[in-house]
Amino acid sequence: MSDFILIDAIEAQAAKQGDKTALVFKGRETSYNELSHTSNQVAQALLAEGIEPHARIGFMGANSDLYFQLLFGVQKTRSVLVGVNSRLAGPEVAYVLNDAKAEMVFVGKDFVPLIETILADCPTVKRVIAMDGGHAEWAAFEDWRDTAAPTHPQLDYQSDDDFIQLYTSGTTGHPKGVQLTNANMQSALAQAEEWAGWNDNEHVLLCMPLFHIAGVNVGLIGLYEGAKVTVLPEVDPAEILRLVEQEKVSILFMVPAVILFVMQMPNIAEADVSSVRQVIYGASPIAEELLVQAATKFKCDFVQVYGLTETTGCGTNLSPADHDPARNKLRSCGKANKGVEIRIVDEDGKDVPQGEVGEIVMRAASNMKGYWAKPDATAEAVRDGWFYSGDAGFLDAEGYVFIHDRVKDMIVSGGENVYPAEVENALFAHPQIADVAVIGVPDEKWGEAVKACVVPEPGAELSPDEIIAFARERIAGYKLPKSVDFVEALPRNPSGKILRRELRDPYWEGHGRRVG
Repeated sequence: MSDFILIDAIEAQAAKQGDKTALVFKGRETSYNELSHTSNQVAQALLAEGIEPHARIGFMGANSDLYFQLLFGVQKTRSVLVGVNSRLAGPEVAYVLNDAKAEMVFVGKDFVPLIETILADCPTVKRVIAMDGGHAEWAAFEDWRDTAAPTHPQLDYQSDDDFIQLYTSGTTGHPKGVQLTNANMQSALAQAEEWAGWNDNEHVLLCMPLFHIAGVNVGLIGLYEGAKVTVLPEVDPAEILRLVEQEKVSILFMVPAVILFVMQMPNIAEADVSSVRQVIYGASPIAEELLVQAATKFKCDFVQVYGLTETTGCGTNLSPADHDPARNKLRSCGKANKGVEIRIVDEDGKDVPQGEVGEIVMRAASNMKGYWAKPDATAEAVRDGWFYSGDAGFLDAEGYVFIHDRVKDMIVSGGENVYPAEVENALFAHPQIADVAVIGVPDEKWGEAVKACVVPEPGAELSPDEIIAFARERIAGYKLPKSVDFVEALPRNPSGKILRRELRDPYWEGHGRRVG
């Protein structure tokens, strides 16, 4: 691959069609020229703050058009934007900012109180900028930006430069920063040409959060292709339908839970969705019945994508043709994208026979550079160029990938990844909990729900509500147990490892697939 710099591609769109609308947010339109101009100002303002190449810049806020000004401005300084999950609790946010050694933080108005409470615990943060209006001590983003000249810094950009760092849930209780580079994005964009095939006439609706690779990819692919991208602050099924109907949206990306919410809207029967030509979905499995209902309503192409943050969201796609129920592929997540190699391996990393279940491993130029400052975790996840996904699955005779289970105990609830260790670490701090294990159980709405199996201390009087409230102070809301079972003891193997599968089995009995 030749050297690829993401911002060069965006600048090319400004040169090609500068007056065209690039972004729409709450009725505010930004042209490609304006996006280039304002991101140059952001870059110059960052340089004036002393930001140097490879520095980490935190962002915590709702989706907005300003996010892309910031993302491209940061990249023009060769520094790296760190997306902070806006659903995290204070201690988790502090961990991310400290782990990244973030030097500045850009914060949306809804998260100002949280950042204020943790700032003293984040010694590397030198400056905070308020994204939505002023603050007693922090500059407003647009005021701060507009102090700078709209001059492109023209630094020595490299294809191996990180352009973004997104945090995944951690197997050991702490999240890990995934380093994604220009070269990773080049591969992701090339793969999208196959499964998306967008053009500059598209109207793309970005409704998934920008702290997720899915939201980032939808925005970047749309802008790379010169499309118009409308940004929603958050998932809002009523607003999704309104925008589709009134603004004639042509491209939608939704996780299955959001598809469900949209299909449950009271006005779904009469809503005019005829402008939509493609619905893309992913991040968690979808119920076949829901998929058929949605396809009947939208009457357009449906594409499923499978990938992880560590693979820049890339891996496989299930094409529109494969959504024909007669093909019997609706439980599959499709075939490998062009440029992606997929194998199914056993515990020793050896290929298993076709049709047998093993761990899904992938090799592609879209695989991450690594986990930030965690060489051991990187070495464990990426071996000889192959990324070990933690998902268990099998390949059929035609090369379609079927996800069967998870190797790493991860729970996916509404498209959000939750590792049991994170939840267990929070619950173990309760003085009346002697032992605890966390598992994922089937849930019609979210795919999977978090369940805690708790062994109380002798004589303790605990309630599920008390346990959930205790966890709420320590971890994000989406990680909280939705239910609590009290047990006398947890099943363990001779070395003391919890046998989660034994805890999970009764709940998944009768399900053809052991993930939500």
